[in-house]
Amino acid sequence: MATRRNMLLGGAVLSAMAVAGCTSNETPTNTPQVKDGDGNNPNVQPGKTVTIGFSAPAADHGWIAAITNNAKAQAGTFKDVVFKPVEAGKDAAAQRAALEALISQKPDVIVLLPHDGKELNAFGLKAMEAGIPVVNLDRAFPDPLAYRCQIKGDNYGMGVAAGHYIGKAMRAKNIASPIIGEIAGMDELELTQERSAGFKAALATYGFTVANRRAARFTADTGQREAQNLLQALPKMDAVWNHDDDQGIGVLAAVAAANRSEFLMVGGAGSKKAIEDIASDKTVLKATVTYSPSMASSAISLARLIGQSRGMADLVELQVPKEIILASETITKDNAATYVKLGF
Repeated sequence: MATRRNMLLGGAVLSAMAVAGCTSNETPTNTPQVKDGDGNNPNVQPGKTVTIGFSAPAADHGWIAAITNNAKAQAGTFKDVVFKPVEAGKDAAAQRAALEALISQKPDVIVLLPHDGKELNAFGLKAMEAGIPVVNLDRAFPDPLAYRCQIKGDNYGMGVAAGHYIGKAMRAKNIASPIIGEIAGMDELELTQERSAGFKAALATYGFTVANRRAARFTADTGQREAQNLLQALPKMDAVWNHDDDQGIGVLAAVAAANRSEFLMVGGAGSKKAIEDIASDKTVLKATVTYSPSMASSAISLARLIGQSRGMADLVELQVPKEIILASETITKDNAATYVKLGF
């Protein structure tokens, strides 16, 4: 639960486009988001003024807070962008109502991280039919006609990265039949299902399986509760993957309270605290796999280019791609110092 290293993939390297550098729960104060270098990047040159409507769920979670902060900061780096955020409300219905009002204001482009991609799919279709391109962020619309561009993290790839880290670690320790736990996020979300599927597939290449799986809610308190349940179910454990670093705060609290240290843990998303814990090497957390909220910064940059009918400087094509999936990287003690400044 997003800062760009080599994360913008999907058939394209976006090294010359505006990329993100801020992932903080606080309002960014130092955000050199646009990569202007020596001024040779044509995408940075001012163009037609573009009004970008933006909506994301309330910032009750560190990753979501960083999504909104990054989008706002990125928009502020462009003199030709008018940023028009609208409240997302408490659920998909409230977000839909706010977005309906936004359509009447006729922004040039809408960047939307929906409460639920399936439930907001109809809005995407309506906006597109009204001639307003939609950049679908993170939680995917199932219908390709509901968006002009979709940018999201590689949820399946997160699971794969976590599975390979654990698989290699178990092989290195000569543990033939490891006991592996999993603490997922919200099971009703497709992204959670994709993460678990990738984890299962990667573990299978080593002949390993998940012994016990629990689903939390991407929060510290639910992470703590489900970790307590997992620890009780597995009196001995060799490894565990926790899908989300924010809920990982609660997971680590439960681990400490239970005085358990016989296993290693892998986190998910790349929060600053998780990276610092990995660097200090004083807890069971030994790695985290990235899912950067900087995708919101990139979504704003893409929306601007779409609104100006421009393509991306590194590509031959004249238009922004239809879909972009960001790679998931593995942060360990060996590279934590490089990544800590990118944590949210």
